[in-house]
This record gives sequence, C-alpha cells and structure tokens, in this order.
Amino acid sequence: MCELRTWRCLSESALVSAPSPSRSPSWHWTGHSGTSPPLLRSKGESTVFRAHTATVRSVHFCSDGQSLVTASDDKTVKVWSTHRQKFLFSLSQHINWVRCAKFSPDGRLIVSASDDKTVKLWDKTSRECVHSYCEHGGFVTCVDFHPSGTCIAAAGMDNTVKLWDVRTRRLLQHYQLHSAAVNGLSFHPSGSYLVTASSDSTLKILDLVEGRLLYTLHGHQGPATTVAFSRTGEYFASGGSDEQVMVWKSNFDVVDYGDAVKVQRRPATPAASSGNLPEVDFPVPPGRGRSQESVQSPLQEPASMPQTLTSTLEHIVGQLDVLTQTVSVLEQRLTLTEDRLKQCLEHQQLAAQGTAP
Repeated sequence: MCELRTWRCLSESALVSAPSPSRSPSWHWTGHSGTSPPLLRSKGESTVFRAHTATVRSVHFCSDGQSLVTASDDKTVKVWSTHRQKFLFSLSQHINWVRCAKFSPDGRLIVSASDDKTVKLWDKTSRECVHSYCEHGGFVTCVDFHPSGTCIAAAGMDNTVKLWDVRTRRLLQHYQLHSAAVNGLSFHPSGSYLVTASSDSTLKILDLVEGRLLYTLHGHQGPATTVAFSRTGEYFASGGSDEQVMVWKSNFDVVDYGDAVKVQRRPATPAASSGNLPEVDFPVPPGRGRSQESVQSPLQEPASMPQTLTSTLEHIVGQLDVLTQTVSVLEQRLTLTEDRLKQCLEHQQLAAQGTAP
C-alpha cells in the first residue's frame, strides 16, 4: 500500500527545496545577479493517507481546500477529505495507469488522464464518469481545466495538445507543434494562453484566442518535464531532466492580470451548453497578440476626459473584443469543417481503392 502525506506548513511565504543526498538542486532565476532562491527549513505537521496500491502520479487540491484528488498506477482516481482526514470515494473506470487528475475551478467536476489513451470527465457529486474523450493516439500524460471551468486541455505521448468544451464535449482546438511527447501544460490565469513542456526540450506558448503558436522557448538541455504559471501569471516555471528549474518572465503581454484573475468563474456542468452561450470562453485581455519588441506601457486615461467619452470608448473596446471572439470561434469551426472534409475524402479514396479490381 502506497502512502500519501499532506503537510501543514507553520510558516508563510516560503519556498522549500528538498535536494537529493548526492547533489544540490540547480536554479535559474530572473532576479539580480548573485541572488539565490529563498530556502526555508521549517517544521510542519503531516497527515499520512494509506492511499493507493501503486505509484501515485498526481495530487491536486480542490479550490476550497476541503478535498484532495489523487491519481495512481493502480488505475484509480481517489478523492479525500483533507479536514476530516479520511478517504471519500474511488473512481475506477480507467484500464491503465492514471497519470493526472484535477478538480474544476468550482470543484464540481474532476478530469483525469490515463495511459489507456483517454481523458475522463467525472461528476464529483454522482461519482460517475459523464464523458470519455478518446481522440488521443497515445498515453495521455497531463490534463487541466481552463480558468473559466468550461474547457479542458490535455496532452500526451502522441506529441499533441487538445482542448475540449466540457459542456458540448466537442473538440475545440488541436495542436501538433512538438516533435516529442508533451509532459506538462498550464493555463495562464487570464485563460488566453497555454504553456506546454515537452521531451523535445522546448516550452511553447499558445495563443488560445487566435489559435496559434506564440513563442517557442529553448533553455533545457534535455526533456522539459513540468511547467506552471504563477497565480498572477507574471511568471512561469519549468523543470527538466537536466536537473534545472527555470523561472521565466511572462512578458508576452502587458495587461493588468489582476482584473483577469478576478473575472467571475462560471460553474462548469457536464450538460450541453444553451444556445446563448459561446462554445469558447477564452477571455480576451486588452492589447493581446503584441510581440515582445513592440510591447508598450498601457495608455493612462487623462484626468480631464469627459465621462461620456470614457463610456463610449469602453463600449467600443467591449464590442471589438466580442467581434474578436466571434471571429476566433468561426475560424475554429472552419478548421474543424476542413478536417472533417479531409477525413471524408480520405475515406472515399480508401473505399475506391477497396472496390477497384
């Protein structure tokens, strides 16, 4: 029986490092030359769960801190109560190792990724699998919810990244940009960007609103194994098999991310979306899509600007954002239509070859 241990740290604002006995960890920081990461060795309290019968691959807290979900090579996903310190229930429909499991932002859904090549969406209340996404062609290594809770992103050994709408259960976006397995991914808090880490040693930043690759980052001298944005989105960190941890500055966009983080999150439900809801809920921050070379500070509103003019400008900006999102949705639907047409043509060619004498 494998053990799962939770810790309660007695000090705040600490970054704790646990180096191996043989060598010290190596760090890359964006701070001033000569600075080092804060290292705090403090005592804490721990709770041990007799959790799984094989390796535990993933742990994730619900946003309210009341629950913990774990994924294991024993082919199960398990949910625990952190405050009552007890096992709640197990989800057992995967037929191979489960690599990752995450709660939705509102805590009502759970998504899991497995070596059985599926991504499963679970209802926490009913404890049932409400849908299985089977589009991956290899082991699925990582999965996460969009900050709005309406979409999920998954990636795996087939070198692809896929995004689905959890309400319509439709594939929204498909990326095949890496030349090796994708080991990790993370949404920017604004929801407009996704960063991925791959065994091809690169990180890639995707613009989800425009559906395109924004940047390819080279730094690791081997497979990049994990990546995550900070809470505000100002930084993201990556780790790799080269034993390096790299902290990157997210200067691909100049916006007030605080406003994006405070956006009201809609509850994510497994039911199909109603007609008045868009199929893609990627918030569009002002000034998106600018390159690093052309980034400028946001314009400040003059103190003497009339209130009516300010309201008019805000309305125009809002309408432009709506138009941008509409065009993005149309482009995605056109891409899906083209893919389906291509598949139909391929099937017709195969059928013609099969009937040919």
